Amino acid sequence: MSDPILSIRGLTKIFGGLVAVDAVSFDVRRGEVVGLLGDNGAGKSTLIKCVSGVHRPEEGEIRFDGEPALFASPMDARRAGIETIYQDLALANNLDVGANIFLGREARRRRLGGLIQTLDDKFMLRESRETLDSLQIRFPSLTQPIQTLSGGQRQAVAIARAVYWDAKLMIMDEPTNNLGVPEQMKVLELIRTLRDRNVPVILITHILPDAFAVTDRVIVMHRGRKVAEKATASTTAEELVQYMVGARDDAAA
Repeated sequence: MSDPILSIRGLTKIFGGLVAVDAVSFDVRRGEVVGLLGDNGAGKSTLIKCVSGVHRPEEGEIRFDGEPALFASPMDARRAGIETIYQDLALANNLDVGANIFLGREARRRRLGGLIQTLDDKFMLRESRETLDSLQIRFPSLTQPIQTLSGGQRQAVAIARAVYWDAKLMIMDEPTNNLGVPEQMKVLELIRTLRDRNVPVILITHILPDAFAVTDRVIVMHRGRKVAEKATASTTAEELVQYMVGARDDAAA
């Protein structure tokens, strides 16, 4: 078995007197999709924010790509290769597809002997089109503002941005929330494409059919603790619900 790309040991995060994440440990390996399940308040998002540089944990160790990784900011995590797609997607609605894929890392060209720098819109548009084509994502136009796209299309742009910048690990927070069925299917297809490219994915979801459709393994949290870790093929929806509501707890066994 290959070494994990992400290794978490004893991770703990406390807000005031509330233990939001309680000594959680797990690994993620290249080319696998790991589902992170749990009811509201289970600690899923807090855990991921500790990994991606939003929160600093009180205790525990994070290793990424073989090195200790305690990121000071989300940008540090992105530079290391961890791309996190939250529900709000962090897209600029007034900009087009290419500008969003290069958001914060815009390509520029020098003019007048290097005295003036301007945005290289043609390069960004060309690179964006090639990346979208490689993922079999089709838009009528790449120059339309993001705000005119559907929810599923916006998810596709966020995924394409991560792919273009060579993400080593993709974290997706409820990516199919508020999407129609066809768009849900497209997002799940993109997750499979990432796995085929050997890009591991952590999928945060409360939609069990999504978890069964694309994950290799599922981790269940309840009140900040990891209560179960199962191969997806060896569990059932009924069993996972029991873990999610606290009726079962492997850690307490």
